[in-house]
Amino acid sequence: MQQANTNIVIRNPFGTMDVPAPDDRDVMDYAAIALVSGDAADVNAAHWADIQALSDPLEGPWASRWNGGADPTIAGDTPETWKDGRAEVRVAGGRVYLRFDWDHGRRHGLIDAAREGARLVGKYINLTNPAITRPWVGLVVDAARIDGCFPNGRLDFRR
Repeated sequence: MQQANTNIVIRNPFGTMDVPAPDDRDVMDYAAIALVSGDAADVNAAHWADIQALSDPLEGPWASRWNGGADPTIAGDTPETWKDGRAEVRVAGGRVYLRFDWDHGRRHGLIDAAREGARLVGKYINLTNPAITRPWVGLVVDAARIDGCFPNGRLDFRR
């Protein structure tokens, strides 16, 4: 059997489905109003992860957590509950890609973001349910902390 040449080009370095239109109008409109302070009072300021920081200030393993929505596949989940998991950050082609999981690795997401100094602006796709996409804005506070938000809640990274 011969396989058809589909000419599909994957932008992200993880080889998964790409985030559709990571710089669209919804993303830019949200980026214009989203505030992530990166200060000591931020909910991501307290150390909650046990991933060791590597020499690279951005790339490598991270821990992730999000709230602001209830995952219907998790019994008893609420929007206020943090969904935590593992993450990996890679930089490619002038963009920052954050791949993460939750629900003990059963659910996966990907963020494709442009870097504007310490600020990251892009979009999230739920790789388990690709119909779910959201604008996302992050702030690289330091080599162990990325504060992030989307219209319904938070999506943070720590190590």
